[in-house]
Amino acid sequence: MAKSSSTTAPKRAPATAAGAHTGQLPRGSRGGIELLLVHNVEHLGKQGEVVEVKRGYAVNYLLPQGLATVATDHHKRMVAKHKAKLEEIARERLAGLRSLLDEVVRTTVTIEANANDEGHLYGSVTAVEIARALKQQDLVVVPDQIILQGPLKVLGLYTVKVRLANEVEGDLKVWVVPTSGDGAGK
Repeated sequence: MAKSSSTTAPKRAPATAAGAHTGQLPRGSRGGIELLLVHNVEHLGKQGEVVEVKRGYAVNYLLPQGLATVATDHHKRMVAKHKAKLEEIARERLAGLRSLLDEVVRTTVTIEANANDEGHLYGSVTAVEIARALKQQDLVVVPDQIILQGPLKVLGLYTVKVRLANEVEGDLKVWVVPTSGDGAGK
């Protein structure tokens, strides 16, 4: 009998500790535990979101793994301030991208390429070459932001899409001309 009581005592201690711990956890409007996510958790939410989960999920997984913390009023205020700061940074970034796009669409890029007598290029003009030509005019656009409908394989004037962000895109004029001293071919 002494063995069974000593065996039961250790089992009760963790249950009491867990019960005391959950008493400190804030309850949400639906009766679950309210937590602030420290990291993105698949199928639950993104970092900085306040979520409501079942007690077992909170105590046995999210809190011990460091994926969430208790959603105190202080934490909620800090997250709100951080989100406001991030939104301000995003607005400034978008304004900068729109300003850059305004300069890009007013610009015309000229790229020299080797071509035959009919004006067909020996190769093609790529987004990398267009980005390099823009950089020479102090306009920094990465090749991934230049959208070509197909390869530029003939001499002439092309209109190329430049997408700096989801809502920030415009057209760039690109002249493909024969290499100087080459005439129109070899």
